[in-house]
Amino acid sequence: MLSVHTSPLDQPGAGDAGGMNVYIVELSRRLAARGIAVDVFTRATSSDLPPVAQLTAGVTVRHVNAGPFEGLGKDDLPAQLCAFTAAVLREEAQHEPGFYDAVHSHYWLSGQVGWLARDRWSVPLIHSAHTLAKVKNAALAEGDAPEPRARVIGEEQVVAEADRLIANTDEEARQLVRWYGADPRRVVVVPPGVDLDRFQPADRARAREQVDLAPDDVVLLFVGRIQPLKAPDVLLHAAARMLADDPSLRDRLRVLVVGAPSGSGLTEPQKLQELAARLGIADRVRFVAPQQPAQLAQYYRAADVAVVPSHNESFGLVALEAQACGTPVVAAAVGGLTTAVEDGVSGVLVAGHDPADYATAVRSVLAQRELLSAGARRHASRFSWDRTAESLVAAYTAAGAELAAAEVRGRRERLRPAVRAVPSALAPGTALPGVRVAR
Repeated sequence: MLSVHTSPLDQPGAGDAGGMNVYIVELSRRLAARGIAVDVFTRATSSDLPPVAQLTAGVTVRHVNAGPFEGLGKDDLPAQLCAFTAAVLREEAQHEPGFYDAVHSHYWLSGQVGWLARDRWSVPLIHSAHTLAKVKNAALAEGDAPEPRARVIGEEQVVAEADRLIANTDEEARQLVRWYGADPRRVVVVPPGVDLDRFQPADRARAREQVDLAPDDVVLLFVGRIQPLKAPDVLLHAAARMLADDPSLRDRLRVLVVGAPSGSGLTEPQKLQELAARLGIADRVRFVAPQQPAQLAQYYRAADVAVVPSHNESFGLVALEAQACGTPVVAAAVGGLTTAVEDGVSGVLVAGHDPADYATAVRSVLAQRELLSAGARRHASRFSWDRTAESLVAAYTAAGAELAAAEVRGRRERLRPAVRAVPSALAPGTALPGVRVAR
């Protein structure tokens, strides 16, 4: 596994850590449970990090020194890919040839490294984009910066070189083909999963007690990185609209924002708090630091509705985790959220980002919460990391067999011209040095 810009050991919900980190951790664990050893290479961001750490039995995280430990954003990392790649190749060189059977790269930076490793080791490259620059740029939030041209070019190169491209949904598969010219035969749709043992319904009253909420509170929950792409401001505007429409709700409404500034949100880390104050709902909004999975599940259980108003999501693991806990979701009808949420069954999908529409959708969910809660759990149960791992093992195996067959064909093609040339070069009675001609 290659994860250049973020470590699977990082806490999701802040900085560059999000759903991709969860994906790598959960997938690696499931692969290890199948007897497949996994090495995850990631860039070291602190001198305190050990060179090697065990995520779990069979999963090793290798911290690679590539550039200064701190102060580098994602846009600075292309300049460090040479150093990162050298460290990956050096690690493999310490083993017998064929030590690694496949490379699975995550995000385009890792794809650039994986491309070189694939050619050097003659193993298949499986690539998960997680997000795509062209798709993000087509749906930018107000005030958000577009993805740079260098990333677009880098993604195009990885798409052209990878043996398999893993798409979270059918829509992402279509985007890879339409926007990047991907070969449809190399695109495989493998939905992410959810940990159904950790995220499951439990005593709601106890969950509310643990997160300091009253039994009769009306609780709206946002979980994720605080940045324009994720649109937590839409939830705050919607909550203000709900209070304007029904002032009697004021004493009971609670808006929980679980996460920390990330990406372009780092330039104005207090912007959301300032918005809550301007809207007159600062006393109704609570900002909570990113949580470990066990405690995060309690926040999901305590909420009446989870709101995911993102401008773009390749999938939307937060929506799936909330539903697994029995909490219905109001989400933007974009990207993978149209798969992660079953409209009218596990929640409500909203076209656009008008806060009035979100306020209406939240009220609709509150009116039928019990029914939607049951639908949410049923819908989430269709997704599991075990199924994800099983599908990816099949993709690794098929890509490896295809690459091996191509190499055999390539060797045969290289030999054929030489074989055909021999008879024409040997006229009757002609002998070449070192060649015995049978007559």
